[in-house]
Amino acid sequence: MVEPVIEVEVVYAAVDRQVLRVTSVAEGTTVRAALMASGIDAEFPELDLKSCPLGIFGKVIADPDARRVQEGDRIEIYRPLLADPKEVRRLRAAKAAEAKARNQ
Repeated sequence: MVEPVIEVEVVYAAVDRQVLRVTSVAEGTTVRAALMASGIDAEFPELDLKSCPLGIFGKVIADPDARRVQEGDRIEIYRPLLADPKEVRRLRAAKAAEAKARNQ
């Protein structure tokens, strides 16, 4: 018996470009396996597909080796943050407070 095939999207946004791939996989395929089947590593050899953080439609997947994809899922590959967003906001607020104090 042939397993049903579903389509999922795999997306990655590098600093300089974005790629979206539609990939056909067997129903019951895991998120990580669908990612590996997409062939996106050929375009981005610097990606470590075996350990990179992944999400589906903006929600981080805790265990992509166990979570099964569903028809139409968009698997997102996340890049590491270059700066902690909380720290950036704190520095911006401190700079604004300093500028306000100088203008008074």
